[in-house]
Amino acid sequence: MIPVEIVVTGNELLQGDVLDTNTNWVCRRITRFGGRVERAVMVRDDMEAIVREVRSCLDRAAGLIITIGGMGPTQDDVTIAAVAAATHRPLSLHPDALAIVRRQYERFAREGAVDDPTITPAREKMALLPAGATPLDNPVGAAPGVLLETDSSVIVCLPGVPAELKGIFEGALQPVLQRLFGDSVFLEKLATVNCKDESVLAPVLKAVAERHPDVYLKSRAQRFGADVRFRVTLSTTGPSRETAERRITAATEDFQRALSAIGVSIDAIEEL
Repeated sequence: MIPVEIVVTGNELLQGDVLDTNTNWVCRRITRFGGRVERAVMVRDDMEAIVREVRSCLDRAAGLIITIGGMGPTQDDVTIAAVAAATHRPLSLHPDALAIVRRQYERFAREGAVDDPTITPAREKMALLPAGATPLDNPVGAAPGVLLETDSSVIVCLPGVPAELKGIFEGALQPVLQRLFGDSVFLEKLATVNCKDESVLAPVLKAVAERHPDVYLKSRAQRFGADVRFRVTLSTTGPSRETAERRITAATEDFQRALSAIGVSIDAIEEL
């Protein structure tokens, strides 16, 4: 399974001015592809901090490294320069990236979003890519996504504006993800357990998890109360749907038997 790590940048996130919904969205999409996010870190718009985190990802040989944010035209947008420094590559103007920036500003001008589509130095900055990188088309905003492959990792840089991130992820990035994750399948089931005490469930979950190491079991505790019913998720990723279904079916049946042995029933099981 390809390990995935995420580096999120933005002073506004760490100051609490903006809620980071991007990481949650990307984690869910990567999981659905059959990938596994091992780590996500949030840092300020600081060149040294970003370089340090990207190099740390590379040192751990993360198969896919995703950066989010810091790709605009202002002086504090330094993520691409940091990725270049972390991979010891020079920055240069990429003609395809510049074409994307120019196309988008011409569209913005036609729509009245900007007064002048001229490519200024600030706008040209968004077309500076590390040597060997390729741009990913941004159907929403001006800054292209960036794809850079090293000997051990694939680095993908995405904008922090949610609509732009999603536009690139669901568009130009899809072939890359398909190539990386292939036929991997993620499956998840939700069991509603007729039990109001998580401490009663804990030894059962532990025993079933030990017998099925490829399946992740997690109880969802929200509150105490006489009417509480615990929701337990069982999830797995397999190289094929057949393998994933076999794993999760075996674990689910084992879970049901183990609960029955302590007098606890399952009210419902559904596939998510």
